[in-house]
Parts: sequence; C-alpha cells; structure tokens
Amino acid sequence: MFAKRSRPLASTLLAAFCSFGLLAAAPALAAGKLPHVVILATGGTIAGTGASSTTTVGYTAAKVGVDGLIAAVPELQKVAHVTGEQPLQIASENITNADWLKLSKRVNEVLARPDVDGVVITHGTDTLEETAYFLDLTVHSDKPVVIVGAMRPSTAISADGPINLYNAVILAGSKEAVGKGVLVAMNDQINAGREVTKTNTSTADTFKTPELGMLGYMQDNAPHFYRLPLRKHTSQSPFDVSHMTSLPQVDIIYGYGNDNRIALDAFVKAGSKGIIYAGVGDGSISDALKPALQEARKQGVIIVRSSRVGNGIVARNGEANDDKLDYVVSDTLNPQKARILLMLALTKTHDTKKIQQMFYTY
Repeated sequence: MFAKRSRPLASTLLAAFCSFGLLAAAPALAAGKLPHVVILATGGTIAGTGASSTTTVGYTAAKVGVDGLIAAVPELQKVAHVTGEQPLQIASENITNADWLKLSKRVNEVLARPDVDGVVITHGTDTLEETAYFLDLTVHSDKPVVIVGAMRPSTAISADGPINLYNAVILAGSKEAVGKGVLVAMNDQINAGREVTKTNTSTADTFKTPELGMLGYMQDNAPHFYRLPLRKHTSQSPFDVSHMTSLPQVDIIYGYGNDNRIALDAFVKAGSKGIIYAGVGDGSISDALKPALQEARKQGVIIVRSSRVGNGIVARNGEANDDKLDYVVSDTLNPQKARILLMLALTKTHDTKKIQQMFYTY
C-alpha cells in the first residue's frame, strides 16, 4: 500500500506541512553557524503510514526511514544542520533491553563528537517514556537529548509528527536545553524524561507530567523554560552501560482486587532479580501476596513497592514495614520507570539501602 502512492511520500508530506503553516513559521536564517543536530530514528508512529489520509488508527508503524522524515520537513535546514541515522526501525512496543543499550551507546558516541550540538530521537509513543528515562540515566553528556514522537501517522490529514520534529530539532540545538537532561518535546510542550508519561491512548496531548507539571513550552521557534528537573541525570549519573551486553531481569506485577501470587512465583522461577510491585493505593499489599513477596526477598530478589495510581510519593514504611521486610520504595516513579532504575541499580549493587538512596536521587 505504501508503494502504490501516486507521488513520493516526502512530496505528499511537504504539501501537508505547508497547509498548516509550518514553512511560514520558520525563522529567517540567523547570522552565524547553525547548530549541528543528529536525528536518530527508531521507527514508531511518527514514521508510520496509513491506508488513507483519514487513517489515524490501524496504521503501520515504522515505515518511513530517517531520510524521508528529514526530507519531508525542509525547514529543518533553516534552524540546524541536520544529519540522520537509523539505529532501529520498530514499533516501540517491541523495544528490548538490548535496543536500549544499543541506543544509549550510540547517543553517547554521537554526543562525544565536538561537531555535534544535540541529538533528537524519533520514537514510538508506547514506550517513549521508558526510553527517555533510560537515556536520562545512561547518557553522560550535558548536550541536549530530545525524544519526539507522534500520535498520528505521517500520512494522516492532521499529522502531528512534522511540527513535533521541527520543535524537537530547535530544542536540541538550543543553549537553553543544555544540562537539563533528556527532554520530551511533543504538542508544543517540553517535559522531563524522568517524569513524563503517556496519559491517553490516542490524543495528541497525551504526554504529560501529572501534578509536577511540564518544564516549559515551544513557542515562536524557541524553547521557554519555567522550571527545572532537580533529580540527578545524564552527566551526574553513575550508570555506565558502555561495556554492557545485557541487563538484569526485572519484572512488574500488578496489584488488584482478589489478586494472587501466581505471576510473582512464575517470575521468580524464571530468574527475576528484581520485582516491581505496582500496588494499589500507596503500594498496599494484599494478604494473599504478602507471603510470596517475603519469600522472594529471602531468595535474594529485590522488591520495590510502586503504585498503579500514577501520582504521588510511595511512602517508605507506610503500607508495609519496609525496613523490617528489606523492601525498597519507588518514590514518585511509576512502575515502568521504577523497573528501568532497578535494572541499572542492580548492575552496581544488591544492597537495598544503597538502592533506596538511588530511588531518592535519580
């Protein structure tokens, strides 16, 4: 279906982008050298195609390559010197630990080049927040890293990918983004990689930072920051994956009414080194699950109490005697991000006191 289009995709997208005014919005070429921004494309909806211009669900992700993405937004060349690579080409629900390691190593390599000012990563939205946090902990550079995606495929009549990519390149090349960790730029908003999450299955404004709030806006071809991410990240992070080929197995179990120990026992039997418990409320544990978690901990499995709620701090020694049981709490990290941090923590230590401090630091 993609091959049967009557004109090249780049031309089709270019016409669409002109229709909503992206080209007119580009600033005039400023005096001096443009920043060099490298786009690392990994697939996702931003590179997806549909059967028609009104197809916004049921499309095929990860069809357009990085060259097509760049060519479809020619005004990128007025705001940065843009080059591109294609380290992955997947729908992001398929991302693996190995993919994260590969991507982190490549980002570090690219940012180590003196001629590169920043990196943009195009990514599917399903696991975008996890990749953002993984890179926030493993990229050791103050240069901007901006992750961007789209909620509508590139062929849709109101595709959001072009303006998102345009803003991401401006942000990645800006002085304002230096030292602020991995950023997510979508829907004219800037969010911190540690804190942002996907909140809606389909709308363009899905990426938000509940309660804590976004960092700022993209407006008039420039970033406007109003707050800073205060947890340590990137150049302040101790997690070095440069020589790693794998990560410890960490799994997530979900708390719910009438839950049981079946999933937990299966994960432990399969070799889990850590379990994230996405508990009800403040990480509360049912009587049915308490013995299984305690047994797993006695076998050396690290237990982290998180919450399925999506907001707030999981209180240590609140809904469980964490000191006595030797558990860790996730602070404000949601379960999927707690898993990222625990995997990396386990590459350095199995001491729960040290791991707890990491959850309060990063």
